[in-house]
Amino acid sequence: MQKCIVVFVHGWSVTDTATYGGLPVRLRNEARAAGMEIQVKQIFLGRYISFHDEVRVKDISRAFQAAVADELSGLLQQGNRFVCITHSTGGPVIRDWWHRYYGADTGGTTCPMSHLIMLAPANYGSALAQLGKGRLGRIKSWFGGVEPGQGVLDWLELGSEEAWELNTSWIRSDGSRIGPEGIFPFVLTGQYIDRAFYDNLNSYTGELGSDGVVRAAAANLCGRYIKLVQQHPIKQRGEYRADDLQVEEFVESPPAAFRIVGKKSHSGKKMGIMRSVKEGITNRKSRETVAAIFDCLMIRTKEQYDSLCRRFADETESVQEKELLEVETHLLKSATKFYHDKFSMVIFRVRDDEGYSVHDFDLILTAGPENDPNHLPRGFFADRQRNSINPEIITYFFNYNAMTGCKAVRNNKGKVVRKKMTGAESLGIKIVARPEDGFVRYLPCSISASQDLLAKALHPNGTTLIDIRLRRVVSKNVFCLDKMTKKTKSVDFKDAKPGREIVE
Repeated sequence: MQKCIVVFVHGWSVTDTATYGGLPVRLRNEARAAGMEIQVKQIFLGRYISFHDEVRVKDISRAFQAAVADELSGLLQQGNRFVCITHSTGGPVIRDWWHRYYGADTGGTTCPMSHLIMLAPANYGSALAQLGKGRLGRIKSWFGGVEPGQGVLDWLELGSEEAWELNTSWIRSDGSRIGPEGIFPFVLTGQYIDRAFYDNLNSYTGELGSDGVVRAAAANLCGRYIKLVQQHPIKQRGEYRADDLQVEEFVESPPAAFRIVGKKSHSGKKMGIMRSVKEGITNRKSRETVAAIFDCLMIRTKEQYDSLCRRFADETESVQEKELLEVETHLLKSATKFYHDKFSMVIFRVRDDEGYSVHDFDLILTAGPENDPNHLPRGFFADRQRNSINPEIITYFFNYNAMTGCKAVRNNKGKVVRKKMTGAESLGIKIVARPEDGFVRYLPCSISASQDLLAKALHPNGTTLIDIRLRRVVSKNVFCLDKMTKKTKSVDFKDAKPGREIVE
């Protein structure tokens, strides 16, 4: 019988093991039928540390490394490896640990973890994180209303520098870390909202394209990176211009297993992707989640993994087709319709070619042959959020179906309840950064709307990082050398002007 050591790592702000629901016992109950003997080890990363402001994700990674050495060293010395099942913030925590201790630059030591199964992971953060400690502590869907610690909260805010670096490293990796000599990563998440957890003061708890806490696009490991670089300034009719923004680099992450599980939300006993799992093997509402986890546990080769990636993609497509229209009935008023479209997330970072962050800028999206913002389709825009610590980073949330077009939606009687959406045929970007004048300034630039940029920037249920590099324009009058002669007198330059000439 095949032995399988399973380590559960819960999410952030958890105070007891009830967050696991019946999943550990359910796995034990069904393991023998799959030819496995499961030993569950619960490593309690969050007994207290996630509530303290000074603790950061890196600190939890260090603590996890020590916990693995203390609790599992005997089993590991026998040649065993463990499977890690995480929930929510547990996902990026273990990814950070894997990256720090067993990444490409760490000497090639084999990771003691063989499989990483992430349930509703906030791999690219959560839109809720920016609300702040006090407000998050009052939101029921955020792990029972526990007030979080600021250190981990900073990581979770959309567009955080730490998340950007971890995800960029993953996107740039060549896929060689996936396999029997590396690890097999998986993401299972939901896209349904448990209305019992909806907070009327914050619409993010009912945000379509999410599970009430984490967006499907933010959970998915399959990401992209685009680097856009502004051309060098050129002089035309006495003025300097740098109109063109050009794609210098485009990278797609290695294919990674991603599965949307039907009618699951982030937390709660009724619909939570982890906590709603019941111990009894006959419980039907838990069957899809448990079956997907066992699909992950059974993977042993890269060929099997690639096949599962394709099957999960097909199953996700099927789930999203079935869940596209949700109708909520009411006793004394008409039914409410929710359209569970596919969504995409794009995180923009604006810096100049000297590495300085640009905080004051307008980012304008365009479409059509005339590069007109008014040609973007109706309903394409879902949300925009600027990172509070790194204001050069801003996250856009797009309705992918509205942006690229989709067929009409019909109810169970065949009646059209939403007309066909034609979408946009192209996407462009304009940047106007400030200061626009002075001794150091920026020039406006844009990349023309095209089908290619639309296809590269938006992918369903996924996130794209777009790194924009502007040219830092420096006036020659920042530093002048005046030739001294016998007749030279003191020169007062406190009112010097930038002038037209710039440093080439």
